[in-house]
Amino acid sequence: MNLAGIDLLAKAPLADGDVFLVGRPIPAADGRTYPVYDPATGELIREVSAAGAADARAATEAAQAAAAGWRATPPRRRSEILHNAFTLMRDHTDTLARLIVLENGKAYRDAVAEVGYAAEFFRWFAEEAVRVGSAFSDAPAGGYRHVVRRQPVGVTAFVTPWNFPAAMATRKIAPALAAGCPVLLKPAPETPLTALAIAALLTEAGLPAGLLNVLPTDRAPEVVSVWLGDERVRKFSFTGSTATGRLLLAQAAANVVNVTMELGGNAPFVVCADADVDAAVLGAMDAKMRGGGEVCIAANRFYVHADVAAEFTEKFGAAMAAVRTGPGLAEGVTLGPMINAAAVDRIRALVADALSRGARIAAQGEVPDGPGHFHPATVLVDVPDDARLLHEEIFGPVAPVTTFTDEDEMLTRANATVHGLASYVYSRDVGRALRLAERLEAGMVGVNRGLLSDPAAPFGGVKQSGLGREGGREGIEAFLETQYIALDWPL
Repeated sequence: MNLAGIDLLAKAPLADGDVFLVGRPIPAADGRTYPVYDPATGELIREVSAAGAADARAATEAAQAAAAGWRATPPRRRSEILHNAFTLMRDHTDTLARLIVLENGKAYRDAVAEVGYAAEFFRWFAEEAVRVGSAFSDAPAGGYRHVVRRQPVGVTAFVTPWNFPAAMATRKIAPALAAGCPVLLKPAPETPLTALAIAALLTEAGLPAGLLNVLPTDRAPEVVSVWLGDERVRKFSFTGSTATGRLLLAQAAANVVNVTMELGGNAPFVVCADADVDAAVLGAMDAKMRGGGEVCIAANRFYVHADVAAEFTEKFGAAMAAVRTGPGLAEGVTLGPMINAAAVDRIRALVADALSRGARIAAQGEVPDGPGHFHPATVLVDVPDDARLLHEEIFGPVAPVTTFTDEDEMLTRANATVHGLASYVYSRDVGRALRLAERLEAGMVGVNRGLLSDPAAPFGGVKQSGLGREGGREGIEAFLETQYIALDWPL
């Protein structure tokens, strides 16, 4: 694979196939392929090798065979490879961004931002790789020593989503490799090409064969069931819907597999009476429209104090109506297509349900004529509490605005969900903002800030939004086991 251009990945099948196994691309064991489409046009990008159960078993064998050597590799060397990957990813930003736009559809500027964000996981965990250490101490009772070691958990298996095809892969791959674990990756069927580009990039960075095995497929249950049923797979990480997460948790329980999950969200965006409304509008555009709203931490419900509701809605509506929608590489476009027709249909159904219950469209952008899975940026007002889009993840560029006057009542509404991934609060009073942030049932809260994600910070939710954390110091901990040794050493 040639990272200098996307032709080999995007324009035609690789001569040797697309299952990345033991450091090289090969066909699926049974020769099966599946189509990948451009969401901006609905046209076929190309057929991609579709891995199956035999490929999943072969990938596990490859990872297990590479595990001992990687575990024994000095942390400094692992760090150097990850630093190389960071540099290569930054050097190929335009190539990777265009590939993301092609298969995911997001606007080019969002794709460039994703590449930068994804690369940072390589840099952050390159630095964390050399900080994993052991502890040696005297037993309090005397007479022997405590040795506490941190060691790699073993073979890891990942399932990543289509909305951030680069960043969701590197957020898992980087800490696993830093900790000394080999990786099995099943990217989303809609966006396999970016994952294959990352595999090529890591190979160029010096990663030994067998440590990253990428299995594109449209038969995920077949592949994942093999991994979760294999006792050699000791860590499983999934990013996706809560419904799928529940099913995978049940499978993982059979072999008591160590699990991290980042699941669905239903983020409230709170604008207090004393908020800087202009700043809140800018933050709302970041929190709602990043990646076209197809983001798990996207603002899903807007709770605006009645005193500033008219001003906020007017300014926010104007900003949303001005959004330019179209193919992600077109000049000036900031909102690309949704991932597929089903996504558009679901968003339309949620909007129709709200309108049938008395909501009104306060502002709406335009969509281009012709093919493509587009939905306009939309602001709804007078949204009743029983509207579905206040209780379901919208995953699109629609913002329902409701008002409040009482903070306690607003918090009750904001917390009335099984999800607890992200929340946002805008207020000029830092004390008030922190008080609200601490009462919001969410794993992450943005205070006067519409962008939350940072590789140096722990990412994850509470309630049914997930288990564990990715990123930050916590990110590498997820791939380490603690071993305690009681050492009887003559004093």
